[in-house]
Amino acid sequence: MNYPLRAVVARTIRRARNQRTRTRNQSGFTLIELLVVIVILGVLSGVVVFAVSGIQDRGNAAACKTDKKSVEVAVEAYYAKNGTYPPAGDPGWLELTVGVNQLLRSRPVGDGYTITLGVNGLVTAAGACT
Repeated sequence: MNYPLRAVVARTIRRARNQRTRTRNQSGFTLIELLVVIVILGVLSGVVVFAVSGIQDRGNAAACKTDKKSVEVAVEAYYAKNGTYPPAGDPGWLELTVGVNQLLRSRPVGDGYTITLGVNGLVTAAGACT
């Protein structure tokens, strides 16, 4: 196929012009498009933050219930071993965590809840357990 040189040059020039006009028309994103994308990302991140905070609250509640049950088991084991319940308050915690009757490694503490030791082996929890 023998094309005349003039036709080849003309076709090359037309292609170059078309390519230049295409690049001018495709300048990129507008400011409005970018703002819409940023707003959508902000809404999605807000939804994720609130969903994760609910999971953390449920985790604290489960940890509180588990710690309370562990203390109740330790109090019953103390009763089975000694024939009486441990004293209420801090002396009872000392009986359960230190010395010959050590049935717990340490007094359970958690984020958002407290476990108390009462009279006659009553174990109560306040905070995230409720």
